Amino acid sequence: MSLIASLPEINELPDSVYVMHERSEKFIPYHNHLKGQLSYVEGGLAYIQIEDKYYVIPAKHYFWVPQQLMHVLRIGHSGTVLRSLFFYTYDDDKHPFYSQVGIYPINNLLNEMIKHTEGWDGHIKNTDKRFSFLSALKDLLPEISTKKVPIALPFTENERMKPILDYIDKNISEEHSLQSISKQFGFSERSLSRLFQSTLNMSFLQYLKLLRIIRAFELMLMTNKSLSEIAYSIGYQSLSSFSATFYNLTNFRPSEFNRTV
Repeated sequence: MSLIASLPEINELPDSVYVMHERSEKFIPYHNHLKGQLSYVEGGLAYIQIEDKYYVIPAKHYFWVPQQLMHVLRIGHSGTVLRSLFFYTYDDDKHPFYSQVGIYPINNLLNEMIKHTEGWDGHIKNTDKRFSFLSALKDLLPEISTKKVPIALPFTENERMKPILDYIDKNISEEHSLQSISKQFGFSERSLSRLFQSTLNMSFLQYLKLLRIIRAFELMLMTNKSLSEIAYSIGYQSLSSFSATFYNLTNFRPSEFNRTV
């Protein structure tokens, strides 16, 4: 059963763990669950929209969405395998992890534990011997989820900002600077800097770096371009500077990501 079709069923038994493994390319509009959601992106790329942020989850990463948090989920590549566990919430108050959205790189232990559930499907009740395994997995999450990946691109409906962001997105290969964008749209550099901070809660350069790395993920998945070609097509003047920025934001090299998809 697909995730869309399963949405009502997930909430039926609040004390169970609902297990689902799906290969898909879908858009699941705004929805929430009475359970906490752990999803592992085994291959490909997934996107989550929550309030005013747009999260990108690359292959070999997992994400946690707390109970009752409204979100949009888009699985953006036909090769994406999404392995999801929807957990009971009666003990979520024992650690702050369970109340926060987060994206994390998978480690070998969690990878093997999730793969162990590959043949399971639907509700696992507390009377099922498999339930203790899933409970142990949930209890492990706060301990191993220590390195959040900061790939959350903010967006805004601000009428002054929207054309600026559209322009940057459509001309991502160009050498943008606060000075050049200010001149293009008739702002002073100080005013534009303040506009970024007030509407997106980050600087112009932070936004530009995040946008470029997100485009890099997409190009690595959707095209056969080399890493050098991708670097230049998103505005970097050298592969080394692209690789350094990519590593600073994700904790792994572009070449390592290429090997996971």
